[in-house]
Amino acid sequence: MKDSPKQQFRWAPHVSGCAGVKPRDFLEDGEVEALHQYDAWRILRESNRSLEVGDLLEAEGGQLSICKYVGFEPASWVLPEPKTAPQTSMPPEPAAAGGQPSAAG
Repeated sequence: MKDSPKQQFRWAPHVSGCAGVKPRDFLEDGEVEALHQYDAWRILRESNRSLEVGDLLEAEGGQLSICKYVGFEPASWVLPEPKTAPQTSMPPEPAAAGGQPSAAG
């Protein structure tokens, strides 16, 4: 997790349940082969890339786990709604010469 959102996460009150996380707040930092989250935590703790509160682990199937003070809890990506162009109504087409409506072909 990037530093600024990490500080906000660290000082926020603990809540149980699935945490919503924003992709913009995270940077990918490599891969680790482990049996489960706690195995990954142990392996990384023994390396120079130890996990900190607020860091995410993503399993091969895409399941996310976020590291908290109390262990790991599930997480899911919160993606912004895609922006859509505002609906504009088309002005009515003027009648063709001679007062007859034209047909578009």
